[in-house]
Amino acid sequence: MAVEEDSEQSYLPKKKKSESEDDKRRKKIVPGSLMKALMRPGGGESNPSDGDQVIYHWTVRTLDGAVVESTRLENGGKGIPIRNVLGKSKMILGLLEGIPTMLKGEVAMFKMKPEMHYAEEDCPVPVPSSFPKEDELHFEIELIDFSKAKVVCDDLGVLKKVIDEGQGWESPREPYEVKAWISARTGDGKLILSHKEEPYFFTFGKSEVPKGLEMGIGTMTRKEKAIIYVTNKYLTPSPLLPVIEGYEEVHFEVELVHFIQVRDMLGDGRLIKRRLRDGKGEFPMDCPLHDSLLQVHYKGMLLNEEKTVFYDTRVDNQGEPLEFSSGEGMVPEGFEMCVRLMLPGEIALVTCPPDYAYDKFSRPHNVPEGAHVQWEIELLGFEMPKDWTGLNFQSIMDDAEKIRVTGNRLFKEGKFELAKAKYEKVLREFNHVNPQTNEEGKVFLDTRNLLHLNVAVCFLKMGECLKSIEACNKVLDATPVHVKALYRRGMAYMEAGDFEEARSDFQMMIKIDKSSEPDATAALAKLKKREQEVERKARKQFKGLFDKKPGEISEVEDKSGNNITDENPKKSESSSSSSDGDESQDFHEAVADEPRIGWFYNLWPTAGRLFSALGLQRCTIL
Repeated sequence: MAVEEDSEQSYLPKKKKSESEDDKRRKKIVPGSLMKALMRPGGGESNPSDGDQVIYHWTVRTLDGAVVESTRLENGGKGIPIRNVLGKSKMILGLLEGIPTMLKGEVAMFKMKPEMHYAEEDCPVPVPSSFPKEDELHFEIELIDFSKAKVVCDDLGVLKKVIDEGQGWESPREPYEVKAWISARTGDGKLILSHKEEPYFFTFGKSEVPKGLEMGIGTMTRKEKAIIYVTNKYLTPSPLLPVIEGYEEVHFEVELVHFIQVRDMLGDGRLIKRRLRDGKGEFPMDCPLHDSLLQVHYKGMLLNEEKTVFYDTRVDNQGEPLEFSSGEGMVPEGFEMCVRLMLPGEIALVTCPPDYAYDKFSRPHNVPEGAHVQWEIELLGFEMPKDWTGLNFQSIMDDAEKIRVTGNRLFKEGKFELAKAKYEKVLREFNHVNPQTNEEGKVFLDTRNLLHLNVAVCFLKMGECLKSIEACNKVLDATPVHVKALYRRGMAYMEAGDFEEARSDFQMMIKIDKSSEPDATAALAKLKKREQEVERKARKQFKGLFDKKPGEISEVEDKSGNNITDENPKKSESSSSSSDGDESQDFHEAVADEPRIGWFYNLWPTAGRLFSALGLQRCTIL
């Protein structure tokens, strides 16, 4: 049956390629409007085609031999040949049709009717001043060269011709450090920059080479040789080529010797990873991007004048490497971020600010508070986490439990983001687990619900109330009578200021399971107390607001006597909560910001309903 379907598909008509603007223009050509005479034969067997850069001289003459325009010096031109990319550049119709018939080095004379050059209707090429566009003309064309070209920018101001292919796929970008042999010639072939004794060294993105040259080098790979054609629009002044005036275009011959991968990890220049030695493998496929067991040697230094070494695994750890599991907060955050982007065998120098080094991590005794540090790190190797493919159900659940327990430990240490990542990792893997029996299905569902609830608690501790509610909803969608999910969702609603929804969840707990009544009653008491506190604060702050006559301004002052103008005061601080599934848990005080809900509504929900009934959606205090 499959063979029959394949045979049927082979007879289906192929989708026609959409017609280009150049194809539409070619349809306007009529016999006799373009004639070609060979003046000098070319070499080779291939002709230029779409995507090729063509380099040619032209001389335009009237039928009686008078020169109208030329690129040649002997005919009054500048001696700079024309460069076009077939299928990309705007060209007169006669050359668009005629140049693809030529060979490299060929000289030909094209006799064109007016409609084949600038008298063409809607001609895309602007007419030169005083050009006899209504006359029949001779175009003498010498095709100097043609080759495939890399279009670096859409306006064709920067093009690249590859001479020798490079190695790998990675190209330099900001703020990589680049080493390259560079020479340059003007469009007429005059040498203006020659190779020096050493390759030119520059930092990508620092304007140390002309803009167009940097754009072209940004498309190259290691060891690649290329010619980069740059028009004057992209010839910016730089230490490499200080004088650029008077050049219509410059041709740079470049050999990319080497580049050092430099990464701005935060995007603000504070955490920088600089590769000192290449590793083995392809970046980033062979990096420990996922949580793994890693082995590294490192040397830690203070960023002072002496570069004081405060720890060296080769000296202070008896030559043994540091072994740690990523994703568990076992090393400073900046250290782990950079190691995840290293290849085995790579050595990198990491410059790290204090908030990503030891200000939020156990600080060595010889590292002062607020210190900027450098780590020289060598990634020896890593072990990827266990792949669940082919494992039986019990082995999968055992591994999931280990990851969950690690998440619980991180939660108790206050590392809520890392704990959430562990729970979510298991939940993602669960998408590919298929229980085979009813008993396995029950164990699987219970574990998945527990993970979702732990994620909900993490979100609550992080002040993400709405996301906490969403996590609880995933449990309640699968198990509508899940008491613990109702409890945690009620707590999240309470923190978000949605007291009615919170009350509904706590009351539902009692209806579903009488044994949960003590927890639900305690939660309802907290809810009532919270409502009273909010209303009391609102009454105190807005006392006298409605005592004024229409048109009068009422000022509301806070305790310090300052006028309140901010519509988003900070919510109260958080209290503790557990991720291990205890039924009785304290709630988290951080409230997520809700769009289009003013602070007055949050402080006094009853007033919000009152204003809505009156058709007033917001209350603004002047």
